[in-house]
Amino acid sequence: MTESFPRQHARTRGFTLGAPRSFTVSDNGGRVAFLRSESGDDPVNRLWLLDTATGEERVVADPVELLADPGEENLPPAERARRERARESGGGIVAYAGDPSLTKIAFTLDGRVFLADAAQGTVDSLPTEPGAFDSRPSPDGQRVAYVSGSGLRVVDAAAGGLDRVVIDEPGDTVSWGSAEFIAAEEMGRSRGFWWSPDSQRLLVARVDTAEVPIWYIPSPADPAATPVPMAYPAAGTVNADVSLAVIGLDGSRVDVAWDRDGYEYLARAAWAPRSNPVITVQSRDQRTVVILEVDPDTGATTEFAHQSDEHWVELVTGTPEWMGERLVTVEDRGSARRLVIDGIEATPDNLQVRSVVAAAEHWVVFTASDDPTEVHVWQLNGEGELKQLSDQLGVYSAATGGDTVVMARAAGTDREAAVEVITPTERIPITSSAATPSLTPAPRFSVVGSRELRAAVLYPSDDNRTEGHPLPVLLDPYGGPHAQRVLKARSPFHVSQWFANQGFAVVITDGRGTPARGPAWERAVVGDLAHPVLEDQIDALEALAEQHPRLDLSRVAVRGWSFGGYLAALAVLARPDRFHAAIAGAPVTDWRLYDTHYTERYLGHPDHSPEAYTRTSLLELAGDLARPLLLICGLADDNVFAAHTLQLSQALFEAGRPHQVLPLPGVTHMTPQEQVAENLLLLQRAFLFDSLGLHPPQ
Repeated sequence: MTESFPRQHARTRGFTLGAPRSFTVSDNGGRVAFLRSESGDDPVNRLWLLDTATGEERVVADPVELLADPGEENLPPAERARRERARESGGGIVAYAGDPSLTKIAFTLDGRVFLADAAQGTVDSLPTEPGAFDSRPSPDGQRVAYVSGSGLRVVDAAAGGLDRVVIDEPGDTVSWGSAEFIAAEEMGRSRGFWWSPDSQRLLVARVDTAEVPIWYIPSPADPAATPVPMAYPAAGTVNADVSLAVIGLDGSRVDVAWDRDGYEYLARAAWAPRSNPVITVQSRDQRTVVILEVDPDTGATTEFAHQSDEHWVELVTGTPEWMGERLVTVEDRGSARRLVIDGIEATPDNLQVRSVVAAAEHWVVFTASDDPTEVHVWQLNGEGELKQLSDQLGVYSAATGGDTVVMARAAGTDREAAVEVITPTERIPITSSAATPSLTPAPRFSVVGSRELRAAVLYPSDDNRTEGHPLPVLLDPYGGPHAQRVLKARSPFHVSQWFANQGFAVVITDGRGTPARGPAWERAVVGDLAHPVLEDQIDALEALAEQHPRLDLSRVAVRGWSFGGYLAALAVLARPDRFHAAIAGAPVTDWRLYDTHYTERYLGHPDHSPEAYTRTSLLELAGDLARPLLLICGLADDNVFAAHTLQLSQALFEAGRPHQVLPLPGVTHMTPQEQVAENLLLLQRAFLFDSLGLHPPQ
């Protein structure tokens, strides 16, 4: 029997398993490290190395072998299967870090630190404390630093080497070497320590959550389980207290001094080429960002650069960087997000910079868009000349080292995904083992309306059976900041095409607030995450209905997850005249229950802008529900807590408004569980058919 798309999509985790990812290039360009599992349904990532001189790929570390018990073959089959499932559920090697030459590469498995020696072809399990994570070798490859419990430790790389504490502190609320929730979730900083270039000192973050409110994640399906406490800084509440110290391997400690009351967010940290740490700090209102150089001997800081904006300063991935001695930043200036070199704009009006990939003395490689539906890789040389490195239409990412560039192109609707290692003399493909989807998305892209909204429409793949007949419409947006759905890539449309194949015309629109349309476009949602976003969805729908007469506007549903879930619920609550059913997965229903950094960027502090929170709250609209609404939430979600869904459900119930709620025990914000992911699609289809009075396609 042919496997259904929902089963295939769930089993392959959205066709991501087996695809190469997490590329790192050595400083001389001779080695490329990456992660890849063996097949499109294998969840266990192995660590691979590619030699650019020979083009050879080889496995450096295989978790199945490293975690195998020599006596395991003597265990009962059920126990062997249980252990194998445990290894698979961990995802294998999910992250790694190497020295500049990629000779020594560290990673953790099952709370243990492993160190691979690429030159020797060996992998050693180092004698470390249990519960280790975020292991990183020193630049000279002689030691590995890692976090265990609340402290930072260092272990010698030599076999049987010494393992010792670098810094720790008693107390349940203080940790050293880890990123706090806000940094990891919202600021793109997932680490809390950085080696000095001479391998003798570390810049280490100290996090104290003593004043942060404690929220609890219960397990209702297991009443005997203790609720999990979590320090969660909801909008308007206290953030974690974050500070820094330079810690020497000789036991010395130098605290870093900056105005932490004025700049409480530590956004970035690194050691600059001049061998001093450089940190980026941001004010609570996010309107000011300062880049500071740290004197590692005294802890004193000196301002390098200062950015300000009347609404917020965007934190851009990969910045700040250094082009030799010149500071590389990305700043919103005029109509564009621009690459800036030592304060001077280096990119034109029509290019929206998305990230900085890497920089060296004479070049900077970055990603940018001159069309918001595409992402390309660009290079700026020392003379200020721009060159586009990606050579086909689509969505690209990159990694660099020396003269080598790894160019990764996402699968497009007319081509497969491709990863190439480009050296000065050749192009070397990296193999993908990802599964081939059982359907091929066929979005029809449009630019519609006075605001030139980017939109896509998908029809059933076998459109002969419905040709000429009106089709019910399903809006399938995300619609919020920091994410796009309308891209010249295949992955955003797989599930949408499956819904189209059930007999829908599926519409996807990126409206105001989404990336790559310039600063004014993103700031159009300041103070109001509801009305501009919903207005753009409606305007696009009406404009597309003129271009596509088969769109039946008397039968319009909307589905979404996370911000898309918020938008879906908002649509059916605020505009029942236009939307006839909605599926809201993990929706934010009251922005006071979401975190400080994200929420206050757009709505301000709730004490100062209470009207913005009232204006955008779904709870205020509960009494207006007049259409079918399905709410879905993971009860273990630590991003959008289940309280969002349950509070809206309570308000709807008290207002006498029928609705449906699907709580998912053990499920977080985005479920990796195969059976749950498959059945979620099937359940949503059934809800849509029932709510719109439809029948499954024959």
